[in-house]
Amino acid sequence: MEFTVQPRAALPNASSAPLLLCPSAVTSYVLPCVYALLSLTGLLGNALSLWVFFGRISAAASTPVHLCLSHLSVSNVLLSLTTPFLAAYFALGPVWSLGGFLCQLVLHFVTPVFHINIFMAVFILAWVALSRFAALVQHTHADGPGLRARLLPPRFFTCATRRRTASRVCAGVWVTGVGVILPCTMIYSIREAAGGAAGGVAHREVCYNPDVEIGGSVSASMVWAFLALFYLLYLMVLLSYAVVLRHIRQSRRNTTITTTQVLLGRVYRNIVVIQVVLSVCLLPYHIFKPIFIVLAHSQPQVPSGNNCHPLSNIVELKSCLLCLAALRGSTDPLMYFLLDKTFRRHTRRLLRCGRPESSQQKGESVTGRASQSAGQLGDGVVATVSVNFCD
Repeated sequence: MEFTVQPRAALPNASSAPLLLCPSAVTSYVLPCVYALLSLTGLLGNALSLWVFFGRISAAASTPVHLCLSHLSVSNVLLSLTTPFLAAYFALGPVWSLGGFLCQLVLHFVTPVFHINIFMAVFILAWVALSRFAALVQHTHADGPGLRARLLPPRFFTCATRRRTASRVCAGVWVTGVGVILPCTMIYSIREAAGGAAGGVAHREVCYNPDVEIGGSVSASMVWAFLALFYLLYLMVLLSYAVVLRHIRQSRRNTTITTTQVLLGRVYRNIVVIQVVLSVCLLPYHIFKPIFIVLAHSQPQVPSGNNCHPLSNIVELKSCLLCLAALRGSTDPLMYFLLDKTFRRHTRRLLRCGRPESSQQKGESVTGRASQSAGQLGDGVVATVSVNFCD
């Protein structure tokens, strides 16, 4: 059964004026500016990242994690192409016609791309974390085989660091994201957000209205499944990082080699960086989303004054947290730069306008990569433990 916002005419002693969302300066001016900025920085940063992944890092030197991050960058580019429409939506949505082309474009194209990007980010970052956990635990024998078997299937530890596995994971994430999220967003945009446009309800005649921002019970029930999946992956990442951090602390106490301690310190730093990205950009929205659903579907629709919908401020907070989730698309290239030595080296060379490299720098032999495996491990969750662990 669809959830629809009741007009004030249905309430006793109320005027016939409909309930409208009343955006503040944050929604009308700040969010459009932020989305416009995210579009510019996201396109530049992720285009540079793709150039490094496909044009600078050779196929022989590319790791499975490079493959995963390149797919994430492609998704971020698609997101950056849609953020200008989000900027226009928040700036002009209160005057756009719900049946107009731009409003329908936001509902049927921008919304699916946005949520597919979030879905891919959660899955790919979780896979990167778990694959690095598998590599470190398996090849340093941290915590013994018993704990490994309890956390993840034994086969996971044998194939998690293979390029073929990473390719299959990325393909599966794309297929799942498009195949599951697209139908869900279509149900939202056709049945709930725009399905009643011909009904003559005044608040449905503009694009920025309660039905579009709140949705209905069908889409809300689907959101619960995605929330459960997000928290499952997030807890798995936290658990894997807890095991890795304990191993790092134990190794620090048991080693006297300075270089090894430095590398372990880099692992610790990189774990903190990727966990901060997940926690700051994605976690707040997923914490607030169930609260928003409960408030939207349980609170009586009594106007707060001036025909404003009582959830106008709550909707605005939800939009700000969703913008924070979109911020990750622009900050991911910085995360790549901080975490991966190979990506950092090639990015610096590229930003130097193609300064000639020495023959020693150009050569990336198998022997050279194997000798650098410890340094790659020091660069954390986006490095391969050893060339022998990849296809």
